[in-house]
Amino acid sequence: MNQSLIVCPNAEKSTNINPAVSRNHLLIKQLIVLGWEMLLALPLGLVLVKLHVGGIAWIFGGIASGTVILQGCRIFYKYSPKPNRVARKVGMGLVGLTVGAASSQADLASVASGVPVFVLLTFFLLMCGGLIGYVYSRLSQTNLLTSMLATVPGGVGVMAAIAADYDRNVTLVALVQALRVTTVVVLIPFIARSSVGNYWNFPTLSAQSNLLSFDPSQLGLLLLVLLFTGLVVYLSILCKIPAGDFFGALLIGISINHLLDWLPLMGDMHFSPPPLVKLVGQMLLGITIGEYWGEKPTFNKRTVVYALMSVTMTIFTGAIAALLAMQLTSWDWLTCLLVTAPGGAAEMILVALSLDHNVEIVTTGHLIRLIAINSSLPIWVFLFRRLDGQLSQHW
Repeated sequence: MNQSLIVCPNAEKSTNINPAVSRNHLLIKQLIVLGWEMLLALPLGLVLVKLHVGGIAWIFGGIASGTVILQGCRIFYKYSPKPNRVARKVGMGLVGLTVGAASSQADLASVASGVPVFVLLTFFLLMCGGLIGYVYSRLSQTNLLTSMLATVPGGVGVMAAIAADYDRNVTLVALVQALRVTTVVVLIPFIARSSVGNYWNFPTLSAQSNLLSFDPSQLGLLLLVLLFTGLVVYLSILCKIPAGDFFGALLIGISINHLLDWLPLMGDMHFSPPPLVKLVGQMLLGITIGEYWGEKPTFNKRTVVYALMSVTMTIFTGAIAALLAMQLTSWDWLTCLLVTAPGGAAEMILVALSLDHNVEIVTTGHLIRLIAINSSLPIWVFLFRRLDGQLSQHW
């Protein structure tokens, strides 16, 4: 009796795992993986800069790094980490801060006059996205909700998370979304580069750049702005606000210098994110895209072919929308292409920033589309679930 009383509590302690310890252990693993990804992305980015790949070479380095590290974890350590969505949000926050600061002096009145065109283009792209989802569903024999989540350009992480919430094929949704984002991120910058020749260069992110200013006032201001940006990212994660990290950081970047001018004690202080912030933001965006490739299970050829077909149709739709925008506006073809490119939004805005090419127009166009997609998602999900039920009864 006494012996059993002594042994049982010890056995219970050995078999029960403290949830807090388990979460901390998982967090440490994620940080280690992210650290290795950053360490590999840095030299890869430097090599691509030396090869004159262009202003978003660090995204490409991050894509390669995320793919290699996650595949290495699976092959050599039998550990399959999931794509780090928090890292994606941090990257979006840093990019939003950079874009906002670059757009703070833009002529917003001229951009506001183009809002009806942005709305029309967004409506056209959404309708075409729904049609592509339906065609993809019929060709691949996949249910409509899964097809819609896979083909609508709304972000890899967001769409995969919604698929998980509704018990749909998460891996298929992530595959098509990752294929689309990767294709656009690789294809559009090279089209842009061919159109502007050797002028496509972002010298602040070159290997010889002074990545961080050590002026005490600028360092203090940078820490304060990053603190507010971190708070915005944390709240967006906590409240599960789609693209809230990007929107919030963008507003901080746009308003910070106006706030500094308004405060009498700040004098002539002006905030400009150092190149290190831009570099880290780009690498994190690239790493989280690469991670979706690094974790992918093996798909049969038929699945990959149908995914490629849907991505091709999406890109073709973006090209048609660009032609439509050229007829409705005075924008040049490159601006129209960047505005209508089917995501990722942050990556296309970065291309415009690298080119210093109508950043405010490209940013506004993608923000309106992100707002429209994220706000209409509940309606899309409801409609496609109803259609799924009706088609299943019919067949």
